[in-house]
Amino acid sequence: MKISAIVIFLTIVLSVYTLVNWYIYVKTSALFVGTSYLALILKIVFWVIVFAYPAGRILERLVDIGPTHFLVKLGSFWLGAMLYLILAFLFIDILRAVNHYFPFASFLDFKGNPDSKLIVIKSVYYFVALVLLAAYINARIPRTNHFDLQVSKSFGKVEKLRIVAVSDVHLGTLISKNRLNHLVEKINKQNPDIVLFVGDVFDEDIAPVVNNGLGNYFQDIKSRFGVFAVPGNHEYFGSVEQKFKYLEQHGVKVLRDSTLLVDNSFYVVGRDDRQSAHFNGKPRKSVNDLVAGIDKTKPIVLLDHQPFNLNESVDNGVDLQLSGHTHNGQLWPFNYITKAIFELSSGYKKIGNTNIIVSNGYGTWGPPMRLGSRPEILVIDLRP
Repeated sequence: MKISAIVIFLTIVLSVYTLVNWYIYVKTSALFVGTSYLALILKIVFWVIVFAYPAGRILERLVDIGPTHFLVKLGSFWLGAMLYLILAFLFIDILRAVNHYFPFASFLDFKGNPDSKLIVIKSVYYFVALVLLAAYINARIPRTNHFDLQVSKSFGKVEKLRIVAVSDVHLGTLISKNRLNHLVEKINKQNPDIVLFVGDVFDEDIAPVVNNGLGNYFQDIKSRFGVFAVPGNHEYFGSVEQKFKYLEQHGVKVLRDSTLLVDNSFYVVGRDDRQSAHFNGKPRKSVNDLVAGIDKTKPIVLLDHQPFNLNESVDNGVDLQLSGHTHNGQLWPFNYITKAIFELSSGYKKIGNTNIIVSNGYGTWGPPMRLGSRPEILVIDLRP
């Protein structure tokens, strides 16, 4: 991707981000009135929190130290707070507009009752804090989602194939040792025949992963046929080749537009990410190209991080497609947006002879929270 395009994109994003937070600041300004040192400190603290996330993400690419981690973590919580503060204040603005023409609540008349304004603002913050707490707890309790599926092909000497699949771990500053260790323990409890990581193993910068020795946990995964991964869009956020090399060094085979025959029984087809062309300048291979020349009497498992163009798998005899990326919106009401964008945003669908599963993902991006979706580990038993 060209530097100029990146600069333009970041400028637009930061401008919108600043305007949105200015709206929250204006709605919260009653807490900052006065010339006291406390009011000044509150204003400074507000804007420090607002810009903690972008500042932390920029700095962590330069230095991987405690203060940058703190900024990223602080800012990530604010991203979640920002969403629900906007929704709450917009809702109050709508109520006040209705109340202006059709009075039904005197406390919504801030001009006539200034004390109620402070009460409403504080109530909004208390409510949002409770929502964030619930969303944070929910994001740390993954479910094991089990599927028992049949395919119309023989596995040869394999009677049943148990796949454990995980997408969107997002290893980095926010998701580190404890969460990864917990994931590995859950994977091993399933006694998998094969373990598949369906993109976005990494979050952004690789330094926190390397410095915390997270690669060692991958070597603890016990699997009959091995551990495989495909790229997600986040793998391309800086040092992409270093990330793939790091996984390979720790026992994870990375499939980038490649097809692998496992135990002479079934194929694993790994697609490069849909957005890879923006970064390396060449389009990825089509599903048709990837399966050309293989023995289609054997089961085919396709890994494609982003669940677009599902018909490609159907048309090319794929038996099981695994995807992620959507997080099922991660935070309500974004799940309605992902459902509108993707043919399948979360869960299972069968089209023709092709079984398709889109995972909610294990980790989180941005806010370390989930509301309206559960993190998950997929366990799929494939039977002939």
